[in-house]
Amino acid sequence: MSRIYVLHENNEWTDHLKDRLEELELPYELWHLDEGKLDLTSTPPEGVFYNRISASSHTRDHRYAPEFTEAVLAWLERHGRTVINGSRALRLEVSKVNQYMALNQAGIDTPKTIAAVGKNRIVEAAQELEMDSFITKHNRAGKGQGVQLFHSIEALKGYVEGDGFEEPVDGITLIQQYIKSPEPYIIRHEFVGGKFLYGVKVDTSEGFELCPADACSIEDMFCPTDGEQQKSKAKFEILQDYHPPFIDQYERFLEENDIQVAGIEAIQDEDGNVYAYDVNTNTNYNSDAETEADIYGMLELAKYLGSHLEKIQA
Repeated sequence: MSRIYVLHENNEWTDHLKDRLEELELPYELWHLDEGKLDLTSTPPEGVFYNRISASSHTRDHRYAPEFTEAVLAWLERHGRTVINGSRALRLEVSKVNQYMALNQAGIDTPKTIAAVGKNRIVEAAQELEMDSFITKHNRAGKGQGVQLFHSIEALKGYVEGDGFEEPVDGITLIQQYIKSPEPYIIRHEFVGGKFLYGVKVDTSEGFELCPADACSIEDMFCPTDGEQQKSKAKFEILQDYHPPFIDQYERFLEENDIQVAGIEAIQDEDGNVYAYDVNTNTNYNSDAETEADIYGMLELAKYLGSHLEKIQA
């Protein structure tokens, strides 16, 4: 029997989808791809294959999950299976450089960024950026990895040469223009089936870790998805009647890059310019914000996967 196959490497981030698939009585199977084997001469089962591999997999000791998933996706696509968020989506998930190039190709503005390999090159890149304030981040990231705000080259040198320097898993550090927003928030735009679902306002006053999942594992950091700490002030708020004109542009970008499910994070500067700076193809949703707005991303996702399964079974 055909079914929905969920390709992933993090059980916590998959539980909510599993619950929704069961609620809709949809047959499914979970493929945990942190390790395994693949017979390239075999034929994949019939079904719908949904890729949920995250760029932050290495922070959970699943260093080669993206590479193994890329092999599995190549196998599935070779056999013409229905794949949601296939190899192109994975390529963008694990590389912000690839994200920015694709966004720019679609006419979407991103912050000025220089990619550097080597500690000396990181400092040189910051000097070339010629901006009073700038941030560093990892090319393959997630969970705010490597994100630091600097207001001087000397401060950057101290970080790069100190014990606290975070080495990127792929060796590439990004030095990026710091976009100062009039208010401390960004907006994450959620898409299911390539179509806009909602925008969620995310409070950034506590820092750069903006994962909207209900279960996060962040050592020595305040987790903005912790329900008890959010009661006084909602970290995530789904916006009502929000549909800015650039949404059509975002949807075209997703279509051009064969991405069906994603969250695109954007920030507005003091002059009203909007910059997209992250495309997350392993999107998660915050249950408190969704309950308040009475809209549920995982439910819509499960329905979307079910609609593709119906086409296969017809």
